[in-house]
Amino acid sequence: MTQTRARDHSDAPAPKSVPGDSALTAGALIEGLPFTSPWLLAPMEGITAPSFRDLVLSRHAATELGGAFTEFVRVIDGPVAPKELRKHLGARRFGTPVGVQLMGKNLDGVEGSVRNAVNMGVPVVDLNFGCPAKGALRGCAGAAALKDPTGLETTTAAAVRGAEGRVPITAKIRAGFDHARDVEVLARAAEAGGASMLTIHCRTRREGYCEEVDWTRIERAVQAVSIPVAGNGSAIDHSDLERMRSETGCALVMVGRGALANPWVFSGKQITRAESADFLVEYHDVLMSLGSSAKGAIGRTKQLLQHWTAGGLVESEEHRIRLLRETDGEALLHFLQDAARPFEATP
Repeated sequence: MTQTRARDHSDAPAPKSVPGDSALTAGALIEGLPFTSPWLLAPMEGITAPSFRDLVLSRHAATELGGAFTEFVRVIDGPVAPKELRKHLGARRFGTPVGVQLMGKNLDGVEGSVRNAVNMGVPVVDLNFGCPAKGALRGCAGAAALKDPTGLETTTAAAVRGAEGRVPITAKIRAGFDHARDVEVLARAAEAGGASMLTIHCRTRREGYCEEVDWTRIERAVQAVSIPVAGNGSAIDHSDLERMRSETGCALVMVGRGALANPWVFSGKQITRAESADFLVEYHDVLMSLGSSAKGAIGRTKQLLQHWTAGGLVESEEHRIRLLRETDGEALLHFLQDAARPFEATP
């Protein structure tokens, strides 16, 4: 199997300014938070491991992508060990701050996990109160916390104790569990627990990832609390980022599935077909270098291709279906490598 060398994008040209923040320079954007731009990469289970996250970070300056997080780290019976946290953080470091996201209801475990993360130098710790997965719900974690605002507040307070004032604690919620009538209650619970920022995904747990979204729920959270709010939910194109801030009053925007479709959504850079393919080839090669099987690496690459819109690489929905149904992994890889060659040949 032919593999290409992982490329270093750290010497990228000077970044464009963030829309609405023409004077923004590298450094904290909001007092008390480490983020360097209003645009954040969302933590996503099975996606934002270092293998994907580092490739996105390497293609953005800190003034374009202001923060990212690990996929959630589950807290079960006790504190998560530094070794486990280190695995989720990965070895590479960038100008953009990367925080740890924790999910769990064991208060001593949450407090101790935060303390371990802070001692490792993690600049921010996020709490997951929005994961809709059945495993999380069975453990009364993730979105299950949305049914218990008092528990949400208590868990946030435990994390704040673990941070000992050294780094901010942020909380990520959905608009509700079965309904969105209590957005304000949930937002205030996170603030009362000591969260320095609230991220709100504007869908409820019941709504999952439905196409329709209601950004007024983000606006309601903004109006309910005094801490900064990050909006989340169907910010797909770069223009959506500033539009969400303008329409809801949120201070930051967190992008999840939009970054799976186009990892350059944060900068708005118009990339070529070759650059698009190069990202996917490098992602495949990184997975292989980390010990993935050939089948597993192709499977993870197809996971991105399900959403991929960057650079016109996927020409139509019919083309997408053909790529996803390709059973010959070598053939799919060769397609991507051939498409990437013009970019690789650029000095």
